[in-house]
This record gives sequence, structure tokens and C-alpha cells, in this order.
Amino acid sequence: MRTTANDLIRLRRDATLERAVLIEAHARAGEDPHDFIPTLPSIDELVVTELRNSEIDDRGLTAQYILARMAGASSRPEAALHAADADRVEREILREIGLIHPELARTVWSMLGRLDAA
Repeated sequence: MRTTANDLIRLRRDATLERAVLIEAHARAGEDPHDFIPTLPSIDELVVTELRNSEIDDRGLTAQYILARMAGASSRPEAALHAADADRVEREILREIGLIHPELARTVWSMLGRLDAA
């Protein structure tokens, strides 16, 4: 996971555009901005999510992670085990992101808190 300051600038620029697209999509659907804007991820949350997804992919775990998330959301008896496995991988990667990118640490810890609360 090697991301330079220029990479973070690019990721934040891309996340700003992505968030604008999300806002436009909701607005075009007739939703009240007062209702949907607070539910949207922040720019830094989008950046951390992209870094997390890239790291999962770099480790060759994309398929396993997605399948574990899907199985964890099911009603099968082993669903909690799958969810816990996906959570473990995500926690590990989020912690690494927070340590490597101190400027994203507050967002990382917030995302970890939501993950732990779920």
C-alpha cells in the first residue's frame, strides 16, 4: 500500500466528483437534499474506501471478501462467521491506512467505529 501525497490529491479530486454525481442522482430522483446529503459518505470516506478496495484487490482477496460479505448478510447458520471474517480483513486494512496516512486517521477510526457497531 504505497500512496503518495499526489495520489491522495488525485483520490480526493475523484471522490469529490463521485460525491457530486451521487448528489445529482439523488436530486434528479426528486429527493430532498436535506434528507439525503447527511447520509452520503464524506470525501475522505470515499478515499479510504477506494484505498481499502485497492488493498483488498492487491492482496488477491476481492472475490473472497465479496463472497464473505454476501454470506454474512444471509440468513444461513454460518452467516456470522463469514461476516466476522470479512470484518477482520477490513479492520486490518483500515488500521494500516490510518497508520500510513495520518491525514485520513480520523476518517479511518470513524469507519472502524461504525464497523464495530454493526
